Amino acid sequence: MRLTRAGEYAVRCVLYLASQGVGVLCARKEIARKMDIPDQFLGKIAQQLARAGAIEIIQGAKGGVRLVVAPEHLTLLEVVEAVIGEIFLNDCVMRPESCKRSHACAVHCIWAKAKDQLRQTLQEATFDRILQETSCMPSLTLAATPAGRPRRGVNRLKKGAN
Repeated sequence: MRLTRAGEYAVRCVLYLASQGVGVLCARKEIARKMDIPDQFLGKIAQQLARAGAIEIIQGAKGGVRLVVAPEHLTLLEVVEAVIGEIFLNDCVMRPESCKRSHACAVHCIWAKAKDQLRQTLQEATFDRILQETSCMPSLTLAATPAGRPRRGVNRLKKGAN
């Protein structure tokens, strides 16, 4: 299974919103710029996340996007699946009827176990934990350079970091 660009962008969007706090209204352009997400793509992703109940979109000149689920109650699995659908490794695990050998396949159980373990890992990864994970922080791109492009290795999520 490969995480799609839409899934990656959805995670970045929610990560940024979680770093700002529940209910804090953020301009879509701000999120797009700080998290290096194409603005047009962010609009589509935001719609999917709103339908899933993770965020709220406020229209208008003073509108934007805000997180409506506390980061400790929102998981990586929920965000990814809101955008790309249910995660599965291959068709035979998702739809056993699609494979003639599903009932007798020697690796079917292994694929199913791998899928379950991946889903469990993503389910355990809440956004509050992700924000606290210092080993992940350098890869976040929240600090803007003068040209407006994010810089790697600058941690703006941690209080007092430059």
